[in-house]
Amino acid sequence: MIKSDRWIRQLALEQGMIKPFEERQVRSAVISYGLSSYGYDLRIADEFKIFTNINNTIVDPKAFDPRSFVDYQGPVCIVPPNSFVLGRSVEYFKIPRNVLTLCVGKSTYARCGIITNVTPFEPEWEGFVTLEISNTTPLPAKIYANEGIAQLIFLKGDRTCRTSYADKRGKYQDQPGLTLPKVD
Repeated sequence: MIKSDRWIRQLALEQGMIKPFEERQVRSAVISYGLSSYGYDLRIADEFKIFTNINNTIVDPKAFDPRSFVDYQGPVCIVPPNSFVLGRSVEYFKIPRNVLTLCVGKSTYARCGIITNVTPFEPEWEGFVTLEISNTTPLPAKIYANEGIAQLIFLKGDRTCRTSYADKRGKYQDQPGLTLPKVD
């Protein structure tokens, strides 16, 4: 079942599920973030990895070359046309064992050709979220740090899972920040 704002607030405040936690949806002069009726809009931090081809590397998920990115920190990130950046959430998440969280991009960015992709947060996953942001347009695009980038939807299972992400010792468990791809 999809969990409501009341449930999200309770777990954020009592169990530290989301830190820092914004109890209301902030909307004035920003791309909205914070608690909504059936979700939570997370923010993107001010650190980014922008894809580049200056080193002529090949994108290989099994042997990822960090020279594929240029590091950037600032209040606005310009995503080159038809390109891609990685970012991380402002918020740190601790997902309960009986919950799966889905993350979808915000419509404000989607309507500008900016697609945010994040895989599900599995039961007992913990860390900062690494966000994958694609600019599908032929023009440069702006991403605003410390503003909303994606919405989380919390789904509670009818039973507690047998094996959680923590039990599996998932490779992205306890991410301290923006994390590049890895293969065990």
